Amino acid sequence: MQLRSEHLYRSLRCFCLGAFSVLYAERDDLPFSFEEHTSRAGPALYEYRPLVRPYVDARGERLGALADARIVLEELGREPAAAIYAAAHSGRRDRGGEAALLRTILLPLLADVAEACGGFDWDDASFERAYDGFERTLLGERRVYAAVAPLTGISIGAQLELAEGLRVRVAAAGELAAHWPEASGLLPTGFGRETDRLCVLELERVLAPDAPAAPDAPGELADAVSALRLATAAPVAAGPVLFERLDWRPLGIRPVLPIAATEPPGEPTRLDAFRARLAADLLGKLGRAEEDPDLAEALDRWELSLFAEEPFRSEQLREALTALLGGPDGLWAATVRAAVLLGETGGERAEQLERLRALSSGEQAGGATADAVRKALVEALAHGDRAALVVSLDEALLGIRPRPAGYFAALAS
Repeated sequence: MQLRSEHLYRSLRCFCLGAFSVLYAERDDLPFSFEEHTSRAGPALYEYRPLVRPYVDARGERLGALADARIVLEELGREPAAAIYAAAHSGRRDRGGEAALLRTILLPLLADVAEACGGFDWDDASFERAYDGFERTLLGERRVYAAVAPLTGISIGAQLELAEGLRVRVAAAGELAAHWPEASGLLPTGFGRETDRLCVLELERVLAPDAPAAPDAPGELADAVSALRLATAAPVAAGPVLFERLDWRPLGIRPVLPIAATEPPGEPTRLDAFRARLAADLLGKLGRAEEDPDLAEALDRWELSLFAEEPFRSEQLREALTALLGGPDGLWAATVRAAVLLGETGGERAEQLERLRALSSGEQAGGATADAVRKALVEALAHGDRAALVVSLDEALLGIRPRPAGYFAALAS
């Protein structure tokens, strides 16, 4: 093996040898697991494996106190490429978190060696292989970061792209447990078995070698969930946690934002190519809410309505529609503008107005009313400039110009 950093190799090898000597004396306490890997296409597979990773993690504080651990932590603290590991675990963009480096580099490498050895009987070749993979990740010319979160509420037939490096795909059997043995206790109920619980939401980014921190995966995945909810009206949720890896090595586990991780009520649906394209378009335009407080308010209120019960659900929808299309003119103007926006013909506009009147009359909003508010949000996002859209809707009401072309009609054609 050609070494890129001989001093790092020597210090890590000494740490692993010292840790093995400590753990070997306690090896009789090493637990094992009997794991079931289910598959829709065939029989279940079973795996019997020693749980060395949680065993090592449970003794992390004692292993970190070894003299060899102090030496290698000082070496890593001087290595700029190690900063991302500290930031991924500690949540801070610092370059000197020794406790984080212990948890994200030393203990995972030690566990890799132990898994390759099948326990704590030292084998030089196993260490060489584990170290080679680690060094290529740490000192390579680029890094490939990925975050994967379980996705519920929808099913798919084939992988669907939502943005560059962001996709919905079917989860491979056992892929999470292969990198994170503790994953089985962190997955949604029924994940991997039920039709609407077979997918993952995956974010992938290429990072510079000296990138100090991982991308904001919780924020990007939460935006993707919002776009999927707008496009499908399905009870989409991701998480409750996301699993991070760097060059296919486990990097960390982070919670998904609560609004995206909570499962709203509703019927699961199939995400087809049409609605995937709609979700992708919406995702690209959600960033406009950062510059438009009223649009941000409307999106927040609508998404909160998914989890509220009456009368709070109707109140959230009322506030969402007012923020979206009413402004200083209030809810009545918002309902009329929304009816013009959503109806292609006079009859359709009258139907939409009747549905939305439930909000202005104080009645409880039914499913059709809630769906009309969702579609109004979709149309406003698709048009881009919400303020200009309101002006064009008022001009259409006065007969000065035709009504704005509907996004759904344009996409279908």
